[in-house]
Amino acid sequence: MPTFYPEPTVGAVILNPENQVLLCRSHKWGNQYVIPGGHIELGESMQVALRREIKEETGLDVYDIHMLGIQESIYEPAFHEKKHFIFLDFICRTDSYEVQLNDEAESYVWASLDELDRYDLGGFVRQLLTELRKGEASSFKQSILFDFA
Repeated sequence: MPTFYPEPTVGAVILNPENQVLLCRSHKWGNQYVIPGGHIELGESMQVALRREIKEETGLDVYDIHMLGIQESIYEPAFHEKKHFIFLDFICRTDSYEVQLNDEAESYVWASLDELDRYDLGGFVRQLLTELRKGEASSFKQSILFDFA
C-alpha cells in the first residue's frame, strides 16, 4: 500500500469589485462549487503559489492577499482521488470579471455571500464561506503572525 502524505495547497476566496466571490464547478470535486487553488510546489512561497494557481485556473490577477484560514481534508469522498490535503486559504481581490477557466473547472459564477445557499458547495468551501459571511463576530477569524506586503 502506498504511503500518503498531507499535500499543502493554497486556495483563494477572490472578490471582484462588487464583493462577489468566484466559485468554480469542478469535476475533481464531484461537480460541486469550490474556490480555485492548487498545490504549492517545492521551493515556492505560498503567495507565489497562490498567484500562479489563480492565473493558471482563472486567468485572473489578484492583489490585497490576506490569510483567511487553514483547513484539512482527509480522504474527502467528493474528491476524485484518495488524498490528504492541508488547505491554506486566502482572501484577495481582482479588478476583473472576465474569467478564463482551464480544464480543472467546467463553469463559474460570481456570487454574493448572501447567495451561497443556492450553490452545491464543497464541504470545506461551505464552511470557509459560511464563517466569512459571519464577519468580525466569528470565532473562526484568528490573528496571524504575518501578512503579505
